[in-house]
Amino acid sequence: MLRTRLYLGLLPLLLLVVGSGGYAIYVTRELAGSLQRDLIGNYRDILACQQMRASVRLMTSAVSLARRGEPLAAQQEFEEQRAAFTRELMEQSARSAGTPRAAFIERLDDAFTEVATRGEALLQAGGAGRLEVVQAHERALYRTLAAIEELNGRDFAAAQQTAARAEQMQATTERVLFTAIIVAFVLSLLVAWRLAAALLKPIKALTASAVAVGEGELERDVPAESRDELGQLGRAFNQMAVKLRAYRDATMAKVLRTQRTMEATLTSTPDPVFVVARDGTQEVRNPAADQLAATADFAQGFPPAIAEPLADVLARGEHYLPTDYGRVVTLRVDREDRHYLPRILAIGDALTEFKGAAVVLQDVTKFRLLDDAKTNLVGTVSHELKTPLTGLRMAVYLLLEQQIGTLTAPQRELLEGARDDADRLLRILDNLLDLARLEAGATALQRREIGIGELLAAITAEARGLFTAAGQRLEVQCAPEVEATRLHVDVDRLRHVFINLLANAAKFSPEGATIRLSAAKADPGFVRFAVHDEGPGIPADALTHVFDRFYRAPGQTKSGAGLGLAIAREIVVAHGGTIACRSEEGHGAEFHFLLPV
Repeated sequence: MLRTRLYLGLLPLLLLVVGSGGYAIYVTRELAGSLQRDLIGNYRDILACQQMRASVRLMTSAVSLARRGEPLAAQQEFEEQRAAFTRELMEQSARSAGTPRAAFIERLDDAFTEVATRGEALLQAGGAGRLEVVQAHERALYRTLAAIEELNGRDFAAAQQTAARAEQMQATTERVLFTAIIVAFVLSLLVAWRLAAALLKPIKALTASAVAVGEGELERDVPAESRDELGQLGRAFNQMAVKLRAYRDATMAKVLRTQRTMEATLTSTPDPVFVVARDGTQEVRNPAADQLAATADFAQGFPPAIAEPLADVLARGEHYLPTDYGRVVTLRVDREDRHYLPRILAIGDALTEFKGAAVVLQDVTKFRLLDDAKTNLVGTVSHELKTPLTGLRMAVYLLLEQQIGTLTAPQRELLEGARDDADRLLRILDNLLDLARLEAGATALQRREIGIGELLAAITAEARGLFTAAGQRLEVQCAPEVEATRLHVDVDRLRHVFINLLANAAKFSPEGATIRLSAAKADPGFVRFAVHDEGPGIPADALTHVFDRFYRAPGQTKSGAGLGLAIAREIVVAHGGTIACRSEEGHGAEFHFLLPV
């Protein structure tokens, strides 16, 4: 294992440190133990020799003191000094027992015994005696001092030997430690080189393989020959590379399959499809788009009717999905006019960091022709039906006026029913003609400026009678910040929208209900108008169809042809706005529309 290799690699250094430390401890203990004791003992022996030398001299001085006539003081001094000498001598004799120094102590003891005996004899003689006795005492004193000097010399030589031993031990220790330092340095370099070669080589191989994998070279494996942790890491890395290769192959196969599917889908799509980058560059086009891009209309890029909403989609990142034929773009393809409804989708991919848009030009030529034919048919039929219906209506009115004869009650009842049906049919035909003209764009908007407050006041005055007759109340709420705002609209057409929404609110609200008409600021550049009633509400599944022509919600009992909301939507869209409805069953409905300021 890697831990074992590290331990074995560092073991020589550890042994060297332990050996050097043990030797240092031995030298320290030796210096602090025997050498210190020897030095201190030698020092004390030298002091003892000095003390004995002083004591024997003072004993001689005591003999001189007795000669001067002070026998008692001399005797006391002599005894004290002899006792001090004897004490030191006995201590030295005890310390030197069994050593070569004992012979020196024995000679000193003999010399001291003689000098003490002769000195005591002189003291008893009053310090005076024969010349032979004095000379014998002087000779004994000389031998004693010589013995002390001999012993002192021996102690000094022993101290020198101890110092030399300490110096030799110091020199040996310095050599050993210096050698240990050199060996440790060389050994550390060798261990570092061996460990670096053993550890860095697989780590470098793993690093190189990791860099290669990061650059996409998944086929590069790491040599994993050892059984330690580095070998396990290398084998785990190789397993990861195998899995990455398998994942890459699967992903590439999926990407290729997806790309082929996308290319086949784009190729088989009959509608032109352009994929545009954020800077407006056309990245991808299908064959239909290539054919369209070769026309004169695309000589300078996208036509303005497509380029403007495309720029808005690229800037805001919101889809452009028109649903009315007013946004249809007519292009000349193969010497015939083709009608396309542009649908621009904002696209973005966090992985490839692609941000752009997909322009899908939905070919609605057939639908446009059918819609035009339908509109023309509705307009023609309505116009053709209106003339005979007007004649029938006038005949019914003349009969009801009884200008040509008297009517019975049943006849009058039948004629009144015919009159009401004729009036209803006339209103339906008028609505159909208006709707046909709006869809065909044959009726231009007669725009003029009007303030929002003024517009709401006029609408309120006109619609007040609808609610008074039904016992209802109209409440107008106009936000102060939009009351003075002016709109550039066709007031007569817009009046039709308000009256239709208010009439529906009055029709479906109960007696005594409050209908609210409000105006407030909406998105930047738009004003929001809303009509809220207190009726039964609209089912959720019917909300998406309330603006369809001839649509009536299931279970509805109120009369109507289902054209009013469709006409209102066309008028609002013609003004560049949008209309919608929200409702919850049992809580009324709110119809609201936005108009640009």
